[in-house]
Amino acid sequence: MLLRDRNLRLRATIINAIRSFFVSQGFLEVDTPHRIPANAPEEHIEPYGCADWYLQTSPEMCMKRLLCRGHEKIFQVSRCWRNGERGRRHVPEFTMLEWYRSNSDYLQLMQDCVDLLRWIAEVCGKSDGISYQGLRLDPCREAEQITVREAFTRFASQDVAIAVSEGTFDEIMVTRIEPSLPSNAPVILMDYPAQMAALARLKADDSTVAERFEFYLGGLELANGFSELNDPHEQIQRFELANCKRIEAGSAALPLPEPFLRELADMPPSAGIALGIDRLVMLFADAERIDDVIAFTPEEL
Repeated sequence: MLLRDRNLRLRATIINAIRSFFVSQGFLEVDTPHRIPANAPEEHIEPYGCADWYLQTSPEMCMKRLLCRGHEKIFQVSRCWRNGERGRRHVPEFTMLEWYRSNSDYLQLMQDCVDLLRWIAEVCGKSDGISYQGLRLDPCREAEQITVREAFTRFASQDVAIAVSEGTFDEIMVTRIEPSLPSNAPVILMDYPAQMAALARLKADDSTVAERFEFYLGGLELANGFSELNDPHEQIQRFELANCKRIEAGSAALPLPEPFLRELADMPPSAGIALGIDRLVMLFADAERIDDVIAFTPEEL
């Protein structure tokens, strides 16, 4: 109990540091509904039904609609729910940080991640490094940038295009790529195959990859960000494809977020990112399990 109490205090310090960072950068904190008519349909994410609507799997739909209405820099610390997610690093109800920038792209988000991590380290008195599961990490170093294509070549001796076509991309990512990433400093794994674009914009000079990245420290995936797709017709096609894949996998199709799609054409060039706060606290608390950094586990309720 003493360990969890210490970690809850550290958690509060980190969340306060997150807020102070974004306020210092001129962001507006927003608070959007948790119960919504539809999330973004995704092949591997199951939402919780709540009466005839759903609990949000992410606040992205509402936050992007705020971008469409003229807000330029917004952030939110929010509760999210994903059905069936339970493990050493997962709980069905978790805390997400999301932030969005209009007239920007994923490169600015990468710098935000680096700056935010340094800010938190300074607030927590950890600028000289943190210990995590036997590793000594430097959260204040510049992040190493590695493309997904390069990572597959270096760490798996595999052509990423072949992995995508054979359906082994996710397996190789988990078993070969992520364990091989440098662990003592921040890492940015960037430029995902177009098939893994989700809601990301494709690169103007190479349509085979999307302007998407994931942010790692200590081998732990902390965040997923991208330049936003703002073409409603292409977005509808991607949502419909996700539903087709869900049906093929034996899951039910999900409703489309119609209000978001109606407003999407008004979104300026933008970028957005989601960061798992529970995992971030795990790093600074040197916690092996997410259970050690939350007030109650599902099993305790």
